[in-house]
Amino acid sequence: MLSMNDLKFGTIIDYEDQPYEVLSKEFVKNAQRRPVMFTKLKNLISGKIIEHSFQQSDRLKESDVVRKDAQYMYEDNGNYNFMDSENYEQFSLSKDILGSKTDFLLEDNTVKIVYYNNDPINIELPIKMDFKIIETAPGVKGNSATNAMKEATIQTGKKIQVPLFVKEGDSITIDTRTSEYLERV
Repeated sequence: MLSMNDLKFGTIIDYEDQPYEVLSKEFVKNAQRRPVMFTKLKNLISGKIIEHSFQQSDRLKESDVVRKDAQYMYEDNGNYNFMDSENYEQFSLSKDILGSKTDFLLEDNTVKIVYYNNDPINIELPIKMDFKIIETAPGVKGNSATNAMKEATIQTGKKIQVPLFVKEGDSITIDTRTSEYLERV
């Protein structure tokens, strides 16, 4: 059993007999009141996001989920198709379920598939992934000393902020949780 203090980003809990992923949490302690953990939770089956506050006395059950490697194959009318790396079984998940994770899917990439009751319900991306810059404003000599940023488009079509010295054709590493530039490869 988990307490509210055990909740962190990415933890998957059973709430109302459904698996929910913790998207954010905020600990609040007011004078003369019990501490409360305000959370934003995403239902991994329906994709619905809810807000819920947990009391210190609440006990939560971590979901019994299984993670397996799978290969991303292609997108077809809002459905993203994957193949289990162990048994080669193919299945698809909708954009509603995957949300912004689709911004980082490249064909033939390996991801972790989250199974709940033997059904694939969601994916987990690697925290750090490398992408090629396909479009950005040209860099200017001498711009590497500041923290100024510019918009760039990676090969999936996602637009992110990168330092001024990054140019088209460069490969960069991105934190898939925050969509932030980490380094040039």
